[in-house]
Parts: sequence; C-alpha cells; structure tokens
Amino acid sequence: MSEFRGYAGKSLEFLKINKISVGDSVKILADLTYLGIIMPRYEHSDDSHLVLKLKSGYNIGLEIEKIKKIEITSSSKKNIEKVESVEKNPSLPKILLLSTGGTIASKVDYRTGAVTPVLSAEELNSSVPELSKIANMDAEVLFSEYSENIMPEHWLKIAEKLKEHSSSDYSGIIIAHGTDTMHYTSSFLSFALVGFPIPIALVGSQRSSDRASSDAALNLIGAVKFLIGCKTNGVYIVMHQDENDETIACHFGTRVRKNHTSKRGAFQTIGDDPAFIVVDDQIQRNARNDFFKVKEFQPRIKINTKVALIKYHPGYDPSLLEKIIEMNYDGIIFEGTGLGHIGKIMYDNVKKANEKGIFLGMTSQCIDGRVRMTVYESGRDLLDLGIIPLENMIPEVALVKTMWALGNFQDRNKIKKIMLENIASELLD
Repeated sequence: MSEFRGYAGKSLEFLKINKISVGDSVKILADLTYLGIIMPRYEHSDDSHLVLKLKSGYNIGLEIEKIKKIEITSSSKKNIEKVESVEKNPSLPKILLLSTGGTIASKVDYRTGAVTPVLSAEELNSSVPELSKIANMDAEVLFSEYSENIMPEHWLKIAEKLKEHSSSDYSGIIIAHGTDTMHYTSSFLSFALVGFPIPIALVGSQRSSDRASSDAALNLIGAVKFLIGCKTNGVYIVMHQDENDETIACHFGTRVRKNHTSKRGAFQTIGDDPAFIVVDDQIQRNARNDFFKVKEFQPRIKINTKVALIKYHPGYDPSLLEKIIEMNYDGIIFEGTGLGHIGKIMYDNVKKANEKGIFLGMTSQCIDGRVRMTVYESGRDLLDLGIIPLENMIPEVALVKTMWALGNFQDRNKIKKIMLENIASELLD
C-alpha cells in the first residue's frame, strides 16, 4: 500500500477512484487551480484531505469535498530517476563524503515522500551535478540518524573511519551531518584526531532538500571548494554565512555553535570571524593561526561519557549535583553566570565532588568573553574548592573535551593540564 501511504477512509477511496498514487504529478481544480505532487500523509491524520507539494516546495492540504476535478499530469512511475554513472576526471581532486544522516546528502523520493540518504557517488552527482565539475566524489553511508540521536558511540565510529583515510589521497573529507548537534561531533573529532593531515568539513542543511529555499546543495558545493583550496588541515563546520546564497562560512569546529533554530546562517563563530569565507571560487582566510597546535597526527580515539554539564540558575537544587556525585561521574562542567560563578548553596557539594577526585571545570553562560574567577570573592571561593576556570571555552566544547580527556588520560594533574592546553583552537587567544 506504499502508493497510498498514510491515506485511509474517504481520502484513500478518492485516490483509488481517480487512479492516483503518492508521487503522481497532478492538476487540481478547487477554489483555485493547483499543480503539484501528491505527498504521503501520517497514518494518524484525518481522512478528509490530500497533501499536495507545490512547485514552490511547500506542502498544502486540500479538502476532498472541495475538489471539483483532479487529473494526472505525470505518473510517479515516469518520475523515477535513472542514475547515470559519472566518468571520473583524472585531473580533478578527490573528495570523500561520509554520510551520517540529515538532509545535506539526501534526496527526495517523490514516490514515497521520503528523504533518503545518497548511497553512491553517482547519486550524489545526480543530486548536485555541479560537484562533478570540480571534484571526483566518493560517498559512503556510515549510518543515518537525526542529529539528536547521534551519541558518543557514533563519534567514535566516525573518528575510526576517518583514521582509516588519514593516509589517503583525498584532498578533503566531508561529513554530512544533521545541524542540531553538529558542533558536538566537530569538537570530538578535533580532539580525537589531533593533527589529522586532511581537512575535514562537517556540512549540514537548515532547510529540507525538498524545499526551494534549501541550502543543501550550496553548502555542499562550498565545502568542496573550501577543502580543495584551503591549503591547510583542521576540522570545520561549513554552512551559509547568512540568508543570501553568496557566501559560505567555514568555522573552526571548536569555536562554533548553532545560534538560530531555522535561519540558513544559523552557525556562528563565537568571539571571532569565521576562519574562512568562500565567495564564488575565492577563499578568504580570516584565521590568524592554524587549527591544530601540533603538526604530527596523534589519534586518541577513546571517550568517557560520565561527564555532566550543569547550567546554574537561581533556584538550582543542589541535591541534583549531589545525585551526580553519587552516580560516580568523573567530570562536571559548570555553565556559570557572568565571570564564572555559582551560588554558595552549591559549595558543600562542590567540595564533596573535588574530594572524590571529580574533574570540575567552569565556563560561562555569556556568549562572548572569558571566565575570570579571581575578580570577585565568590569566584575565588570556587577556585579554593577545586574548580578549574576554562577561559573562553564554549560550554558544549568543554563538555566534549572533558569526555575525551578523561577517556585518554588517567592522571588528574595531567587532565587539568590538558584541559587548559589549547589543542585545537578551542581557546581563543
């Protein structure tokens, strides 16, 4: 029943009588004349409407009783794309795309309405034909997850796959990733693959690939141009800089976060300009320093997930911190107020955590600036209780770095030193 997916009752009967299936292009006469593609419905939806995708990319619902006439303009069976093989051009550089999910490396199957991952280089070039003119693309699907479902075990899998290609002849590697947690993944890869010799770009899309305003193709093209022309290594997030289609921003993977829910320019470098900007075929470098602080490739692909990120706020219940201590967590990152403060109601449990050997780090809820815990008495009290100020490290990055540090080092003093060392541009000079 996939040709009628999600339709039931009156709507299903209507489609069958008119010999129309999901994916068919149709012309509908109702209050106005509509041209579009019949899309599937969720199974729990009512049975009184059809869903039509307009040429603009938006979906509308049409009440069946108000439809005067419907006719097929193109059958879904004729809409099946034939993917043709692409001949490699030996003069072009090679780029590898590893897909983990999201819409950036996906295509829309209008027969089912599903957004499916691109499984081959041929499909990738079919979806974004401009790529074949600038690079020889290889593609591999590692897994297909919404970014909120990507966990530390997925980070490990990505890192191990990248390690396999550390000596390859690829000019760059793209990781197609959902946007919501992309900066967590980029942070882990930055620490786990210190000195990785090939530039890595995590690329996402804020708008679904079935929408006319999708940024998927332009982000992907911009990432390929950047990887070919950047002449450096590092881990980057590559996305639209703003709402126009002229500029692609390439952010250091440890200095970036998603600052808007839906804008195409949602990702911003914190405290600085994007490391690189791509405009047409030109690459502008803003970064004053290289991403990695060491040149030698030093993979350390282990992790300890027993780390908590605590956002302090008025009314925070200190028993929650006590519970974390009882659960044998090995690290706690505080997202404190202002220069790095938490209320004195927390002090007793902070002392317990320190005595138990738990790593304690302080970041700030402020978007810009750095932690300075020596300015006020409350900050100095927290220093005496064992909390380490983490300068201007982004809280999410501090969380991931602590997971990585605890997974790869055992000595507490070594871990403190590592957390204050600028390894992959996580600390802004």
